Amino acid sequence: MYKNSIKSIAIGSFDGIHMGHRALIEQVEGVVVIERNSGYLTPGYRRSSFIEQPCFFYHFEHIKSLSAKEFVAKLKEDFPKLQSIVVGYDFAFGYKKEGNTKSLKEFFDGEVVVVSEVKSADISVHTRTIKNYLAEGNIILVNQLLNRTYMISGKIISGQGLGKKKLVPTLNINVYDYALPKDGVYATRTKVKNMWLNSVSFLGLRVTTDGSFAIETHIIGQDIGTIKGIVEIEFVDFIRDNRKFDGLEALREQIFIDMESAKEVL
Repeated sequence: MYKNSIKSIAIGSFDGIHMGHRALIEQVEGVVVIERNSGYLTPGYRRSSFIEQPCFFYHFEHIKSLSAKEFVAKLKEDFPKLQSIVVGYDFAFGYKKEGNTKSLKEFFDGEVVVVSEVKSADISVHTRTIKNYLAEGNIILVNQLLNRTYMISGKIISGQGLGKKKLVPTLNINVYDYALPKDGVYATRTKVKNMWLNSVSFLGLRVTTDGSFAIETHIIGQDIGTIKGIVEIEFVDFIRDNRKFDGLEALREQIFIDMESAKEVL
C-alpha cells in the first residue's frame, strides 16, 4: 500500500512493538516510525518484522527542526488521503516537543484518536519500563509487557577458540543497536538455518578467561557445525549472574549445570 492511498496512520517510535504500541497499530493502515538510531529494543527496519502494515520511517534528525504545525503539514503532504491519525496519550511532536495531542487536533482537520494508557498486571506498558526490567535481567516481565519473546540479532564472529577445545562450542555474536539484558546466563532459543533451537546464552565480561565482553550462545544437544552469517537469539528466562571461576574446569562444570537449568525452563 502506497502513501497516496493510506487513510489512517499511527505515529510513534514503536521501539519494541509492545502491547501499548499494538493498541495503536491495530487501528490503522500505515505506521509512521520516528527513527533515532540508538539503544533500541527493536532497531531500524526490524520493527517491520512485527508489524503487518507498511512502515514509513521518518528520521528524527530530518524532522526535529519542524514546528508542530509544519510536521502535521508534512504528514498531510506525504499522505494526501489521510483521514485519521492515531497516537498515544503522551504523544509529543514538533520542535522541542512543543506539540501534544491537543495541538494535533488543532492542526489536523481529520480524526485524531488518542489511545489511553495500556497496563499489564497493573504495570504501565512503556518502552522505558521494559528497558529497566531488561537491565535487571527480569526477562519474564520484559516478555509479558512485549507480549512476545525478547529477541536480538547479530553477526557471527570468531571467538577465543576455547569453547570447542576446553569448554563447549559456542557461536560468538557481534550485536549492534539493541538494548541488552543484564550480564549473565540465560535460557534462550537461537535461530540457526531457519530453525529455532534450544540454547543457553551468556553475555558480559569473560572474567574467567580474557576479560573481554562477549555474547555467546551454545546450542543444547546438537552439533550444528560451522555457521556463518546472522543469528537471532530469543531470551526466555534469566539463569544466573556472571561470576569468576577458579579455572576452566570449574567454568566447564558450571556450564553443564546451566544447560540443565535451561532445559528445565525450555
